[in-house]
Amino acid sequence: MTSILSWNIQNGKGNDGEISLRRMADVIAMQPMPDVICLQEISRGLILSDAVGAPDQIDELSKLFPRYEVIFGVAVDAYCASTGGRWQFGNLVLTRLPLLSVLSHPLPRPGAGNKRHMTRQATEVVVAGTGGPLRIVNLHLEFHSELHRLAQVDRLRDLHQEALEERSQPPSTSPVGPYQSVPRPVDSVYCGDFNMVVGSREYRRMLAPLAEETTPFLDAWNIAHPDQPHDPTCGVYDQAQWPEGPHCRDFFFVSSNCSQAVRDVRVDGTTDASDHQPLMLELSGR
Repeated sequence: MTSILSWNIQNGKGNDGEISLRRMADVIAMQPMPDVICLQEISRGLILSDAVGAPDQIDELSKLFPRYEVIFGVAVDAYCASTGGRWQFGNLVLTRLPLLSVLSHPLPRPGAGNKRHMTRQATEVVVAGTGGPLRIVNLHLEFHSELHRLAQVDRLRDLHQEALEERSQPPSTSPVGPYQSVPRPVDSVYCGDFNMVVGSREYRRMLAPLAEETTPFLDAWNIAHPDQPHDPTCGVYDQAQWPEGPHCRDFFFVSSNCSQAVRDVRVDGTTDASDHQPLMLELSGR
């Protein structure tokens, strides 16, 4: 069995306003440790508060999870005038499964008028699961612009289309060097903070057919809990930021060929260590 945890940790900021990656790590350790951990909102050199300054959270997390390999997907990499150095912000993957490959995908941000937005990114890793290579994409879509989210969902679907095409038309490779074979299986999990809700235009587009596959993605929650509403993943405790109250905006989507492997999806609704809740996917035979 392969277990994957996804959590937008808001740089470790809890509902009490305190920033603590140790607390976040303790929450994860309260359940059986996942094979792969996908985190959103991680930074290095970004001023977070007067108390913590501008920490290197990638270094902190690598020390908190010493048995995991760490992959940081940078969405923003810029100069900070106030510190005189660079700051980075993005997604983080930690894996204790063998890592086979890593790809970083900038996500589109078309013109959206004067709406506030930031650069977004998806981190793709391929790990050696018990049932063969598994592609995991950790992402965080735009919050303020539906136009951006729709374009970003289209890019995620393109990534899956590319994997399908590589399966049907394998590229020629070299035994060594940059043209050597890099695994990119169709078997895949897309997870993270999608900043969309069930039934929205973006959600429906994520599930829409692709040219080569009738059902490219399935919502893993609906497989594990048919006819049951999604448990809330956001706004459970922090209703100052989320006045709409508890709702779901974090998801696991699986490729259709992985649908029978979905054993469970569950949300930890007990912690207020972030404005989002951690959620876990279990895949049998993977």
